[in-house]
Amino acid sequence: MSAAGLLQRAWRTRGALAWTLRPLSWLFAGLAAVHRLQYRRGWKTVHRLPVPVVVVGNVVAGGAGKTPVVIALVQHLRARGLQVGVVSRGYGRRTNEGRLVLPGSDPRDVGDEPLLIVRATGAPLAVDRDRVAAAQRLLAAHPQLQLIVSDDGLQHLALARDVEICVFDDRGVGNGWLLPAGPLREAWPRPCDLVLHTGSQPAFDGFTAQRALADAAVTRDGRSVPLAELAQRADLVAVAGIAQPQNFFDMLRARGVQPAQCIALPDHHDFAGPPPWPADALLLCTEKDAAKLWQRAPTALAVPLHFMPEPAFFAALDAKLAQVPRLSSTHGYEAA
Repeated sequence: MSAAGLLQRAWRTRGALAWTLRPLSWLFAGLAAVHRLQYRRGWKTVHRLPVPVVVVGNVVAGGAGKTPVVIALVQHLRARGLQVGVVSRGYGRRTNEGRLVLPGSDPRDVGDEPLLIVRATGAPLAVDRDRVAAAQRLLAAHPQLQLIVSDDGLQHLALARDVEICVFDDRGVGNGWLLPAGPLREAWPRPCDLVLHTGSQPAFDGFTAQRALADAAVTRDGRSVPLAELAQRADLVAVAGIAQPQNFFDMLRARGVQPAQCIALPDHHDFAGPPPWPADALLLCTEKDAAKLWQRAPTALAVPLHFMPEPAFFAALDAKLAQVPRLSSTHGYEAA
């Protein structure tokens, strides 16, 4: 088992490895406390933008389903009539400088998740390690924007936020310890505005969401291939370069699709190097992986994910945003 796999297993319980790493988690806690203190005391500047900011993040290391939440959030807000932009770090990209993301951008330059958000929503998006710089770049290019959603950035305290949404999957908080003895980036519980569970078995109170694969996969040129047809094929190989690849494989099987092989790859995998699948295989992948995989395997099929937060979540979000003076007074945003 890889080192990452060993850590993931250790983070489920307070076993021997977790206890061995416990002193390092105390050091991590101290550094995190100093980081927060610097902003609380004004030693470092908190930048407030001229438009409201909604941060979608998590306190658990690894993916918890933030990107589908961001997509659903942007679609909801745009349906309410708001001009919405998105900022992201752009994990896994080969570039360092900040830039705007376009539908035709190379995912290796802008990141797979930002490109997926742009293609799914059509919203303007900028990537930068510095979320403030990303937001400033975005507003300079799109001055009509009325609200910015930050994809991740819960711990990026330089960017002031009006609403915080904390996302959890079925792992919950694991063993409840801070990194590296546990999965937590910061102690939980912590104050936040909304908690959304993306898994099927929430570990504690919060809003929930339904997740399901689409009825059809899509080709590189946009054609649909029903999953019912794929269920009859014996040459399928499923590949996933996401934080929890087993989730994708399980959802395929639940829809009757039985790949001959399932290949789990590291999150944000770039699909460089020799392919780990047979040359004659028909590949199935996630939407996140598709843009990069299609460059190597143009016949691969991407299976979209339908992600639907419960209506009460959006009602609570609207109520929070209706209390933001810069939004309610300027644009008349009201709770639905």
